[in-house]
Amino acid sequence: MMRSLFTAATGMESQQITIDTISNNLANVNTTAFKRSRANFHDLLYQTLRAPGQSSTAGTVVPSGIQIGAGSKVSSVEKMFNEGAIRITNKPTDLMIEGEGFFRIQKDDGSIAYTRDGSFRIDNTGRIVTSDGFPLVPVITVPERVPHNKIHIGMDGNVSARIADQTEELGQILLANFVNPTGLDAQGRNLFGATPASGAPIVAEPNTQGFGRIGQGELEGSNVNIVEEMVNMISGQRAYEINSKVIQTGDQMLQQTNNIR
Repeated sequence: MMRSLFTAATGMESQQITIDTISNNLANVNTTAFKRSRANFHDLLYQTLRAPGQSSTAGTVVPSGIQIGAGSKVSSVEKMFNEGAIRITNKPTDLMIEGEGFFRIQKDDGSIAYTRDGSFRIDNTGRIVTSDGFPLVPVITVPERVPHNKIHIGMDGNVSARIADQTEELGQILLANFVNPTGLDAQGRNLFGATPASGAPIVAEPNTQGFGRIGQGELEGSNVNIVEEMVNMISGQRAYEINSKVIQTGDQMLQQTNNIR
């Protein structure tokens, strides 16, 4: 009798994580280049009362066994890296990766992080940086004499500026990609870190095989689908309620057993 209580409790815990995941997705529906998460589940161990294929007393093989499950558990919460919608901004330092790849960012501790958020700015030293001041890798510096509206960034990541009817090359943006992007470590601030699960970063120029192209004056929106998240939230809520009902039913059955005279 008590088995059903513990089994339903694992279901409630699993659905709680589902709702937590959905709430984070919805909270970031307007976050630039945000990638939604999805909770995955697997069933727990089974108590085998009779193994499938076991011989019966009559010498025959039973076609099915008796195995009682112990509930469910979250197996992973993975990032979904499908591309978000395009937002046109016409700002020269707003960049979007149209396809696969990540911008490389150098953090304050010198480590390299990876992001799809291309809402860059130019700091007081002329470097192209993120909203938190982290520079692109390799560092690209815009001379003070260059107006921001004269900066041109090609689909291949080549950064140049038009100065007095002459074109000056400022640098080259390189992208990174991974064998398993879902294995990246989400660090917040739209940044990801490489892990043994993601594999080592593969660095190459944009608009080459396996890498997207750069779109200037564009930003990638969140890939959260509000309708889909709402449907998943309702489904998770109902599953949570059903599991709580199982606990109530198990409690009532125990109460009936306790009242036997």
